Amino acid sequence: MSFHDTAVRTIDGHDTTLADFRGRAVLIVNVASQCGLTPQYAGLQALHTRLSGRGFAVLGFPCNQFGAQEPGSEAQIKQFCESRFRVDFPMFAKVDVNGPNAHPLYQWLKTQSGGADIGWNFAKFLVDGHGALVKRFAPTDTPESIEPAIEQLLK
Repeated sequence: MSFHDTAVRTIDGHDTTLADFRGRAVLIVNVASQCGLTPQYAGLQALHTRLSGRGFAVLGFPCNQFGAQEPGSEAQIKQFCESRFRVDFPMFAKVDVNGPNAHPLYQWLKTQSGGADIGWNFAKFLVDGHGALVKRFAPTDTPESIEPAIEQLLK
């Protein structure tokens, strides 16, 4: 499986692949609306706003596997993100990131980063424009602390 051929569903219910992100660095994040780390949405949006014109995108994948902190529907999640954090980066349908029903994207990300399960909401994976995993970041790594690694890819 190639990263860019991965099938995904947008938060609006449209089936697509990650091919639109070929040539762009992306930060993939499993997000949740009712988590102590939810304020990271602001930093993620700031990164997306600041760097999207240079070939970068944040991709949000809601997940309800950790403390049931993303219980809403896709429509509710989208409304929350847009109204509370003015999120305009691409958001996708809710996925599992661990276990037998883990989305193929997360199966690939975990394999590429050593195989460990995702530990919590807001785990982050930086992928380059060729579709290669560059680095995995912990949920507590803030968007601001990741910016230097992103900048290295955009040079």
